[in-house]
Amino acid sequence: MEQRISFITLGVADLARSRAFYHALGWRESPAGQAAIAFFRAGSLVFALFEREALAEDASVSPVGSGFSAFTLAHNVPSEAAVLATLDEAVAAGGRLVRPADKVFWGGFRGYFADPDSFLWEVCFNPFISLDPDACVKLP
Repeated sequence: MEQRISFITLGVADLARSRAFYHALGWRESPAGQAAIAFFRAGSLVFALFEREALAEDASVSPVGSGFSAFTLAHNVPSEAAVLATLDEAVAAGGRLVRPADKVFWGGFRGYFADPDSFLWEVCFNPFISLDPDACVKLP
């Protein structure tokens, strides 16, 4: 298997509500999506929204379950000020602030918000990792 992720798909409770949230954050949806799924270009991968029940059915698993999903999505930004601005933008769009931005023991600055389905997003400035001109993370 190649070391690559092509899509990240979130199973959401209300596709229209989730679409509206990400649109409010300024994300542009691809016309390749359909009524039942939304696609957003996110750097080198595709971020997708799909009804939770339909996604579970597609994978042949139970849709039952809630709480911490054991993963977070991360959005790296070029400065501490950008962390604060992005968290404010997410809350204004209908997200919920989970952890206000603060310094991290390793030297970074981060905070967390939850989208309408409580998927956790970390907004982070890492002074040890740079972003390329397309705002993609450049690993050393």
